[in-house]
Amino acid sequence: MLHNGNPLAESLVILEYIDETWKHNPIFPKDPYERARARFWAKFIDEKLWPVVRKALGSKEEKEQREAIGETHEHLETLESELKEKKFFGGESWGYLDIAAMVIIWLGIAQEALGVEFIPKEKFPRLHKWQQRLVEDAVFKECVPPREKLGAFFKARFGSSAASK
Repeated sequence: MLHNGNPLAESLVILEYIDETWKHNPIFPKDPYERARARFWAKFIDEKLWPVVRKALGSKEEKEQREAIGETHEHLETLESELKEKKFFGGESWGYLDIAAMVIIWLGIAQEALGVEFIPKEKFPRLHKWQQRLVEDAVFKECVPPREKLGAFFKARFGSSAASK
């Protein structure tokens, strides 16, 4: 990100900067404890979930991919239990943690594009409901490329992996 001539890197850092710069539309919870929890879960997604998702998507060997998908499911189960019955990770409206968790949205699109069940609906019903609420949101639709373009990207990028076989 480049703002006022100042470059910033790393998506989670950029989200914190956005929250602190444009205070009229906060993306972090107001409560300090809830902010800390959001940061914890964003770090979990960034350091635990995202690496195994990349491994599952890019694996050339079926066994390695199955193991990575198994690990992905373990992390998704943890997030599913954190979501509980909330509409979004942040509660009634989406925010920082929902943005950090968008890797789950991309995983659903990759699943469609590559024909591999990374995130089965029956195993993760809360995450599927969360995904649906997010993709139906007008602001989300404005900010994210069309699903077809993302699907084409996944096919082009990962089409030769074990996922496509």
